[in-house]
Formats: sequence, structure tokens, C-alpha cells
Amino acid sequence: MAEWLEEIRSARAAGDYAAVSALIPYARLMGIVIGPDPEERDDPSGVLLVRLPYRDDLIGRPGSGSLHGGLLGAFLEHAAIMQLLWRGESEHLPRIINFHIDYLRPGGEAETFARVDILRQGRRVANVHARAWQGERQRPIAAARGHFLLTPPED
Repeated sequence: MAEWLEEIRSARAAGDYAAVSALIPYARLMGIVIGPDPEERDDPSGVLLVRLPYRDDLIGRPGSGSLHGGLLGAFLEHAAIMQLLWRGESEHLPRIINFHIDYLRPGGEAETFARVDILRQGRRVANVHARAWQGERQRPIAAARGHFLLTPPED
């Protein structure tokens, strides 16, 4: 695990966003791409814009034209994990304590974006808010709230 976290730190120091996505197998499978959020003026290197390029196999029910809900939830969850990893304030892989998703409107056949705000982070737990949109940032298709454990689980 320490080697894996060192790879994250090296990628962050080099500004290599693709390396972080490449280290997480499910993120690779979904095709998640991360980079700096161009609308973040205060700290452009610290807040990520997470992208999910559209593919036909991301549609939930054939003929519906809507993204699979489970995929959209996993996308928000992984966006949160990547934001926590990118910020680098944890010495361990963040683990989900709880994660609640609000599906606000159907995601269509278009590229999907997400942004995660770390609302509060202590030594052990981080509280995050994530939102996903297509087209207009002000019209989210889903939002999520969650808590992540930042320390190793106690045996």
C-alpha cells in the first residue's frame, strides 16, 4: 500500500493527472479522466474536474438513452476518492463510511462531468459533496454526500 501511495504522491508532484486515474482499476474501466477545474481560480491545481467520456455501453437500458444509475453513482464515488487522493492529506486509501446519491434528472448520451468539494476533513474522516452534470454546470444530473475514513480500519 505504501508503494501505491508513493505513486500517487509522485503523480501529484509531477502534475500527472492521468497517472492517478490509471492506478484505480475501476476508474480505468469506466474511462474516467481527471484534470484541474478551469473554473477554480483560487487553487487551480487542487480542485479536480472529473470527466466521464460518453460510450454506448454506459447506457443503462437499451433504447432509453439514459446513463446507468449505478455507473453514475460509481462515477461520483470515484470522483470523491480521486479528489481526496489528489489533495494528499491522507496516508491511506480513503474508504467509504457512507455515500448517499440523489438522482436529479436522467443522464443522457453526452460527456459527464463531476466536481467534488471537501466540506470538512479531519485526521480520520472527510465529509464530501459531489455533483455531476452534462452541458450546464448549474443543472446537475446527480449529487452525492459522503463520509470517507482516512485511517486504516482497526482490527
